[in-house]
Amino acid sequence: MFDRFDRSITYLRISVTHACNLRCVYCAPPDGAPQRSRADLLTPEQMTEVARAAVRLGVTKIRLTGGEPLMRPDIVELVRMLAGIDGLAHIAMTTNATLLAPLAAPLRDAGLQSVNISLDTLDPARYRELTRGGNLDSALAGLHAALAVHLRVKVNMVILGSTTSAEISGLRDFCAASGARLQLIDHFDLSQPKKERAAMDRPPPCGGCNRIRLMADGMLKPCLQANDEIPLDFSRLEESLREAILSKPRRGGVCTNRAMSQIGG
Repeated sequence: MFDRFDRSITYLRISVTHACNLRCVYCAPPDGAPQRSRADLLTPEQMTEVARAAVRLGVTKIRLTGGEPLMRPDIVELVRMLAGIDGLAHIAMTTNATLLAPLAAPLRDAGLQSVNISLDTLDPARYRELTRGGNLDSALAGLHAALAVHLRVKVNMVILGSTTSAEISGLRDFCAASGARLQLIDHFDLSQPKKERAAMDRPPPCGGCNRIRLMADGMLKPCLQANDEIPLDFSRLEESLREAILSKPRRGGVCTNRAMSQIGG
């Protein structure tokens, strides 16, 4: 399906939880993201129903995000259910990988095809600082486990004002040696107007945006950097998705009603 600006919408990002086991300085407040009851979140069956309707409208790729998607105990079953949708070509996940090591093989077997791993440094102390207490060894174990089961791996490196050229070159060399692909993510504030910097791999230019987002609480978000949201109506799912697609703005502006940790980027 096309939006009002003739962009083909083929990509659905699903935030499966607001919970995260890290509190990265550019994503979450110091005390962590606000928690929601499991009863307030969509079930795997509901997410799959929405995904099936989205595929009927032309979506071919789904990415699972959070929070941290591996915080959901039913994440493997959700992937298995999504993999059963006819016409869905690719299932991906964005994760900090600290919980990934024991789940990489089950997720691959369920139908996951690729992971984007948030990793901003290879220095353990710096990693601990940026994640407010995270363990670099756990993230690297998850990354290597994903590669070992032949998941396609991209490393998402957020470029902060304090990021050094040595950190970038170190991660670039690490990815080249391990078989992962490095993506440079421009650090941005959702409450500030969007800027596009050609030197960065992400975020993509608005003119080529092909995605909408499903929030864990059942709201459809047409644009990352906008406050507009469309509530899901399970009695008319395709109409809800059409409304969200046709509500996409030409360009992102600002988002003040949700934190990045609730949207999953």
